[in-house]
Amino acid sequence: MIKRIAQTAGFTGLLAALLLTLLQSFWVSPLILQAESFEKSEPVAQVHEHAAGTAAHSHDGEAWEPEDGWQRVVSTTGGNLVVAVGFALMLAGLYTLRAPTKTSQGLLWGLAGYATFVLAPTLGLPPELPGTAAADLASRQIWWIGTAASTAVGLALIAFSRHWLMKLLGVAILAVPHVIGAPQPQVHSMLAPEALETQFKIASQLTNVAFWLALGLISAWLFRRKSAGRYQA
Repeated sequence: MIKRIAQTAGFTGLLAALLLTLLQSFWVSPLILQAESFEKSEPVAQVHEHAAGTAAHSHDGEAWEPEDGWQRVVSTTGGNLVVAVGFALMLAGLYTLRAPTKTSQGLLWGLAGYATFVLAPTLGLPPELPGTAAADLASRQIWWIGTAASTAVGLALIAFSRHWLMKLLGVAILAVPHVIGAPQPQVHSMLAPEALETQFKIASQLTNVAFWLALGLISAWLFRRKSAGRYQA
């Protein structure tokens, strides 16, 4: 079982990470590079003071960052691979509890993962381009984790509970983090044009949809294939 989970997660993560990197290279990364051009036009190592209660931040010209070209692609691919394998391990583990009877069911698992880890958190904390003001990092991380957890629990209750009261509880749990609200900066500002930010949000959502659908579909196919091979053996 452990070998089947590891193999499923490894191959799924690799393929999904390559797909995500390809989409990001042609669609998301060019938008980030445009935004960075606005950010880098500011004086180097300059500290910006925001409204009371918000943390100051600085732009350090000496901080290392991957150069455009192969360094950026390799760094992005490596990060995507780690994330993709981690999520694929999660899916493969869930399949041991409720194995997909059809490969197409992987699409539903992928959509659930997208809703949990992308859609729900970005309703309160949308993806940001470089040079965009943001609230305290720790507060955003706590809200993100809480939102992802409540979304996972809520969707599980809605999908797998048979009693309507439990399904209703699931809906309520889904709404809790959004009723509380995500932490926001006291002053909203960004260096990039608003049109560029809109393009970035759309690109981020669509690339993540493709990533999660591929993750769900490939993992379900591999898991069922290895299950069939085990039974035949």
